[in-house]
This record gives sequence, structure tokens and C-alpha cells, in this order.
Amino acid sequence: MALNQEWVLRWTELATRAAQTHREELTALDRAIGDADHGENLDRGFTAVSEALSQTPQEDPAQTFRTIAMTLMSKVGGAAGPLLGTAYLRLSSAAKPAMEAGDVAAMIEAASAGIQARGRATEGEKTMVDAWAPASRAAQEAAQSGADCVGVLQAAASAAANGAQNTLDMVATKGRASYLGERSAGHLDPGAVSSSYLLDAALKAADKA
Repeated sequence: MALNQEWVLRWTELATRAAQTHREELTALDRAIGDADHGENLDRGFTAVSEALSQTPQEDPAQTFRTIAMTLMSKVGGAAGPLLGTAYLRLSSAAKPAMEAGDVAAMIEAASAGIQARGRATEGEKTMVDAWAPASRAAQEAAQSGADCVGVLQAAASAAANGAQNTLDMVATKGRASYLGERSAGHLDPGAVSSSYLLDAALKAADKA
């Protein structure tokens, strides 16, 4: 079954809920190695996204992702706003009115590549790339093996969750956490964790399709 605009809107609704639910958790993670505002920023950003989508009718996935991107860039502080905004812009460029498994994998790959380019980051530096990059690989592998859209998103969400967990023992070499050096080890990266929640929301939205 192809995914369409209804899936995008459900995904956004569930992402907004996830930002609200995990606000304090993400803020606590960021307090340990960052500026202690990631949860608050993400919650504020997706609340603004919800308001923006309710005020202006969205014709298709591309327009919806573009609206989300512009809103996150303007409302989310720190590095997360530009990075997530870029991810959603790339989703907009790759989106189609009806998306099959290969299209979904291509979208996740585009988002991951956008984050890496904007942040000039690679895997292993303790950033959200450590969730998005493995998610992209897993999605591509699932699509190539014949999985449907839900299967692709299951693979991506699982890989993102594992990738986020793997940041626990990493030493940050990029962003605010890098100032701590070796002391950044032993803490999960908040951007990677929140990214895993966003991809889990995408899966849950597809499960309801």
C-alpha cells in the first residue's frame, strides 16, 4: 500500500505528540552535554508546525514537508532547527503524491544526506546523524529486499533507535557536546534520540494507514 498525504499528516501529528511526551527527557539529556533546551525547542517547533498546518490547507506531501521545514527553521533554536529543517526540505524534494517502498527509502536517504551536509557531520561524532544514517541504510536494504512501506519504516525506526543508543559510549567531536571531550561519553545524544522518535512516529503513522 502506497503512503500519501494522509500518512504525512498523521506522521506530523504523532511527531508533535512525541515532542510533547519526551520534552523533559530530551531536555535532561541535553542538560548533560548541551544547552538544556532540546526538548523545549522541539516541542515548541512541532507545536508551531501543527498550528501552521491547521491554518493553511496543504495540497500534497511536498508542500506539507516544505511548510514543516520552514516552520522548524524559524521556531526551533540551536543546531536542531536548521538540521531538521534541512531534513524536511529534502523530504519535500523527494516526496511524491503516492509513495511506494522505494520512494520512502529514498526520502529517508535524502533527509539523512541533508542533515550530514548541513551539519558537516558524519557517523560516530555523537550527533543526530548517528540515528539518521543507519536508518537510511536499513531503509534502503529493506526496500531492496522487497519490503513494503511499513517494512521499510520498521527497519528505519529500529536502526535509528539502535543508532541513538550507540551514542552512549561515543565521545562527541561535533557541536556543543564536543566541548566536554571525554566527559561527553556516558550520555546519549539528544538529537539522535529525538530523531529516533520522529522515525518511530513515521512508522506508527504508516501502521494506521
